[in-house]
Amino acid sequence: MQSMPRYVVPLLNGVDHVELLRARFDNDRVLPATIAVEAEKIAPGRFVQRSPFVNLNLVGSGEQVLGAIVARLGDLQFTCRFIENEQTLLWSKLCFLGPLALVTSASGMNKGEVYEDAEWKCKLISSMTEACAVAKASGAEVEPVQIQAIYDGLLSGIRSSMQKDLAARRQLELDAIGGPIVRGGERYGIDVSTTTALIGVIRAKAAE
Repeated sequence: MQSMPRYVVPLLNGVDHVELLRARFDNDRVLPATIAVEAEKIAPGRFVQRSPFVNLNLVGSGEQVLGAIVARLGDLQFTCRFIENEQTLLWSKLCFLGPLALVTSASGMNKGEVYEDAEWKCKLISSMTEACAVAKASGAEVEPVQIQAIYDGLLSGIRSSMQKDLAARRQLELDAIGGPIVRGGERYGIDVSTTTALIGVIRAKAAE
């Protein structure tokens, strides 16, 4: 990279990437954000958006410099919010995405099939509860009841990107999505056994 970018707005999954980027680009240049959308890569540089929504959340400290861009995205039917608590911003997505990605990938089921199977639905809720416990210990404000309500409202046919990547034998974001939950559990002494077991199942399937 020949010159330092003015700002870096990462949309990566997980939480660990922010510290790495700030070590590279300086704290003030990195403005974390998260995006929620069901999209699929169909060819190099070509993606299909399969969900009827795109939800973009950005750290509150970036509102002054990103406000105009966010307004333009709103005109394109993006739903955008600025969130002051950076840990809440990052963990809110991970608490939602992580368990859903892990359970759909481990089971091979879509959201509706998971909900129809009592055992797999229990694993989904258990993993989500574990993620929320780690998130709260990390300083995030998250509520399992609210995340379950989002799960309840998802279309039955939704499959996670990790699930699609696993089926296509593509590289998985397993550490970015599951790793922070497991490492956080170890750090704070929180039981994350369901999440750990799901990661083990997915690793075994990926190695087949």
